[in-house]
Amino acid sequence: MADVEKIQQEIQQPLMKPKEITSSDGRNQDKNDGGHPWMVYLSTFVAVCGSYEFGACAGYSSPTQSAITAELGLSTAEFSLFGSILTFGAMIGAITSGPIADFIGRKWAMRVYSAFCVGGWLSIYFAKSSLALDVGRLSGGYGMGAFSYVVPVYIAEIAPVNLRGALTTLNQVMICTGVSVAFIIGIVVPWRALALTGIIPCAVLLSGLFFIPESPRWLAKIGAKKEFEAALQKLRGKDADITHEADEIQNYIEELERQPKATMFDLFQKRYLRSVTIGVGLMVFQQFGGINGICFYVSNIFEMAGFSPSIGTIIYALLQVVVTTIGATLIDKAGRKPLLLVSAVGLVVGCILTAIAFYLKAHELSEKTASVLAVTGILVYISAFSAGMGAVPWVVMSEIFPINVKGVAGSLATLVNWFGAWAISYTFNFLMEWSSCGTFILYAAINAAAIVFIVMVVPETKGRTLEQIQTDINA
Repeated sequence: MADVEKIQQEIQQPLMKPKEITSSDGRNQDKNDGGHPWMVYLSTFVAVCGSYEFGACAGYSSPTQSAITAELGLSTAEFSLFGSILTFGAMIGAITSGPIADFIGRKWAMRVYSAFCVGGWLSIYFAKSSLALDVGRLSGGYGMGAFSYVVPVYIAEIAPVNLRGALTTLNQVMICTGVSVAFIIGIVVPWRALALTGIIPCAVLLSGLFFIPESPRWLAKIGAKKEFEAALQKLRGKDADITHEADEIQNYIEELERQPKATMFDLFQKRYLRSVTIGVGLMVFQQFGGINGICFYVSNIFEMAGFSPSIGTIIYALLQVVVTTIGATLIDKAGRKPLLLVSAVGLVVGCILTAIAFYLKAHELSEKTASVLAVTGILVYISAFSAGMGAVPWVVMSEIFPINVKGVAGSLATLVNWFGAWAISYTFNFLMEWSSCGTFILYAAINAAAIVFIVMVVPETKGRTLEQIQTDINA
């Protein structure tokens, strides 16, 4: 897994000559190569069907909670397990996806993960008890967690320099789109039918994989030189001169193979401690700020606040996609740290507004004001999260770890992220039963701590080479 993540995370800089880095969009490298990136676009579209599937899995529980609970007679604990076991499966998927994708290739890995998702949806569709629901949710979670790794790896490995940033952001946009569509469709279709719609992106992905090439970098890594050159030529266009890029990739693969493989214990050496603190710390604040509890149960939050869950969920879903898209266009202009700070401040404001709404409702002070504050708070929260804390921690993580520890450090950060997602999604309903107001005050406090962490610990990485970033952090 370490070798795979080294390739994925480091390719942005070493594959470019210093003279080409001066071009912000990388056009100096490709403008005269005679090729057209239509195959890159097609390959990216096929791959991000896995990202859409990720979103469909994550967004399923929110619009279906009432219907599933009523039909199958589930308790709060049983539905909380159903909602949260998805992230437990995702933890397993995230950990195992690297070795699997490294062994059988990116395309076959996506086929395997699609099979897990399809099996999961069918188990949910035919469920007559909580056991079948949980098995299906666990299987879908495994596929979701694995997709969270292999999709951005594949896109990063096939994209030319001038398109890599834009295409990589499609991963996050499609995740949000999948969540949003699940929210909206779940309002009008039964929960079993909604499960069947989750099979559609897998079908598109499985069909599309027959028409796109394998990752050239993976082929180079396993020594399949002829297939590597054919795949790269197909991606760059039949008239493109791939000689220079092919040599760069081969040289870089050889360099990676010479690097010593790191272990988990190496991360706690003094020279790596700051980068590990930054990467893991951002993942902790991203998840423990409450996002998965709110995402999974947003319909019930609106209902508890006295606001129409259907209208609130639709607004929430659309806003999430729009703001995520805007944030993706700003990350290389505004910078990582400003987006994180604005996002964290917005999260605090959203949590406080929602907490006030539930306080007013609990004390029967003003039902109308409580409803307005609740929907405002939730929409402020999701807008703020989508603008920065949703995507930026993953970007920063990809930039700060030295090449020889990136694989194991990335695995640690991903594991922490999914553990946090599981913990929040499992405890959310219990916290809301304890105190709705107190739940959001707690999340506000965690997001306030995130502001301090970002100001004091997180560096700005915009416009700097990976070597400059890593040298400064790990000096």
